[in-house]
Amino acid sequence: MISIAGSQMQLWALFWHIRVITNQPIALGGIGLARILPVILFSLFGGAVADVASRRVVLFITQSAMALVALALALLTFQGHIALWHIYLLTAIQAVAISFDSPARQSLVPNLVPAKDLSNAFSLSSIAQQTGAIIGPALTGFVIAYGGLGYTYLINAISFVAVLVALLFIGPVAQDFKRNAQSAISLPAIAEGVRFIADRPIILASMIMDFFATFFSSANTLMPIFTRDILHVGVVQYGWLSAAQSMGAVAAALFISQLPLIRRQGPVFLISVLIFGAATILFGASHIFSIAMLGLVLMGAADTVSTIIRNTIRQLQTPDYIRGRMTSINQIFFMGGPQFGEVEAGVVAQFFGAPLAIISGGIGCILATIWIMRRWPQLRTYNGDEPVLDSALAD
Repeated sequence: MISIAGSQMQLWALFWHIRVITNQPIALGGIGLARILPVILFSLFGGAVADVASRRVVLFITQSAMALVALALALLTFQGHIALWHIYLLTAIQAVAISFDSPARQSLVPNLVPAKDLSNAFSLSSIAQQTGAIIGPALTGFVIAYGGLGYTYLINAISFVAVLVALLFIGPVAQDFKRNAQSAISLPAIAEGVRFIADRPIILASMIMDFFATFFSSANTLMPIFTRDILHVGVVQYGWLSAAQSMGAVAAALFISQLPLIRRQGPVFLISVLIFGAATILFGASHIFSIAMLGLVLMGAADTVSTIIRNTIRQLQTPDYIRGRMTSINQIFFMGGPQFGEVEAGVVAQFFGAPLAIISGGIGCILATIWIMRRWPQLRTYNGDEPVLDSALAD
């Protein structure tokens, strides 16, 4: 939670920083390319590493690398030498670390809890992440206003200490290495992960849903423009708008974490994505701060419901020996959608304005969901009590 708060401070500070350097929306979209291209290039290898190496050790390395990136951003900003290309380059370096970090981190959760508690574990994990995502953006506005951009990056660098200490307290974690003893990190091992997903429609459909929903409804990089030019409010309100989705997410995650079992998971998943698209339209059409906040809160709540369900489906239906590779492929969909979506939103906003870029994205999200419902009917009938395919979960 502490580390996520720092990371979110850095993310939203970067958006504001780019807006300070240039007023071109397409420059804000460029940050999406800097974040996704390294993921596309390295994510599959990151998944293979998570299946043959200690996931805990991998996290030590990646978290330390991201702390150094944050420190570099802080030093360049304090010295007054930071330029747009510095932001893009350091963001890309951080994305390389994320390519190895996310598969290891997500694959670690099923090693820590039994299958019956997995959805609750993901809910509690989401609460921690989204609480950090409320604290971070909310503080961003105050830190920028009263301290300066450099301090947001410095605070983030310090926050990584919390993760490193937590990893020490976790101690050794059981992991299924036996089936990967001969595969190592290789193209055939990566290809095995791709074939695994291609042969399981329920996992593939949820990944494609991830991509299209987030591609069309991603416009976070436009938030500085929307804040200043549409709502006509300042940097403190920008911090609250940045935190609004996480407020809705925490409320939804708290509710789900207390449920013994979610039934009819497929229909709930699809409905939550449709609500996400509708809330995006509400946000894009708003010219009043409170209405914009409401739209963002609804977006966060709907997105968290869909995230928890799809994570539970994928992890339960994936054996431990290949879980890192499955997660790395999912990462390309999960991160590719919003990052390419930020580029698309920046281009549309450049020519047609920020509101139309956001509204059209919400419409696209709804249309994509309807297509996926028809293309993969398995999602409409998935209940959540189907046989668990993995016997390598924690005892």
